[in-house]
Amino acid sequence: MYEKIPTAGISREEWLMLRKSGIGGSDAGAVCGLDPYKSRMDVFIDKTCGVADVQDNESIRQGHDLEQYVAGRFSEATGLKVRRSNFMYRSTGYPWMVANVDRLVAGEDAGLECKTASAYSAGKWKDGNIPLHYLMQCYHYMAVTGKKAWYIAAVILGKGFVYHKLEWDTGLISQLVETEKEFWHENIITGTMPEPDGTKACGEAIAKYFPSARKASFIELSGFDGKLDRRAEIIGQVAMLQQEQAKIEQELKKYMGENETAASSRYKVSWENVETTRLDTKRIRAEHPGIYGDYSKVSVSRRLQIKAA
Repeated sequence: MYEKIPTAGISREEWLMLRKSGIGGSDAGAVCGLDPYKSRMDVFIDKTCGVADVQDNESIRQGHDLEQYVAGRFSEATGLKVRRSNFMYRSTGYPWMVANVDRLVAGEDAGLECKTASAYSAGKWKDGNIPLHYLMQCYHYMAVTGKKAWYIAAVILGKGFVYHKLEWDTGLISQLVETEKEFWHENIITGTMPEPDGTKACGEAIAKYFPSARKASFIELSGFDGKLDRRAEIIGQVAMLQQEQAKIEQELKKYMGENETAASSRYKVSWENVETTRLDTKRIRAEHPGIYGDYSKVSVSRRLQIKAA
């Protein structure tokens, strides 16, 4: 069972604030640790910060604008009719779970998720594969709406069109519900930031949450000596591996000499000429300081430095 919240006519800011009231389908993969572009920490910040995040990017814009095109391609390929749903769905059994679905499928107990993928992502959809965070998104929608199936359709720009049907999976959905429940109650409700996971997305989220330092502030470093010892060991191991990697690449370059390409039955190698043009900023600053000043931009970031005491 679910509650239907009308979304027709509301502003984007109102819609974004509504999203903060629960875990949505686009959050599910991150909460499960399966989204390469979004971390649990991102979801935590999104749900606990006071102001709705109205940032957008070209990828999101294209995905939204092409949603109807993807839905049309799906109907053309399957013969199934789909319709919009101008509601946000909130599970009554699991009120921390909400859903904004792309389309509902007429005549079936099913919905449709529309995706737009770049040509560089074509391999992720090859041989019937579906990116795992998109899988979790579809099963999240099934958990909220109770529908027994969910289609996912993707236009891979310049490459093709694919679609798949996912059936209700009691075990997987139960596990997903428990994972989201734990995250909502242990992190969101208590305001407890999730533990870092080492991903790039997590690092970007931390930088966003703590963008600047208070001058001359200090905190006692407690409980990190063992971890920093391990970090030093890792750095040493990485340096040795990088040197070994460099040696192999140097041997390959020496073997190729002036040849641009080489190939074996297993590998193809290219060592091509690359022309690069760079601005001589040092010279511009010296000879045209006014122009340099007009086009210089100061940014603030934080740099982590670790030294032995």
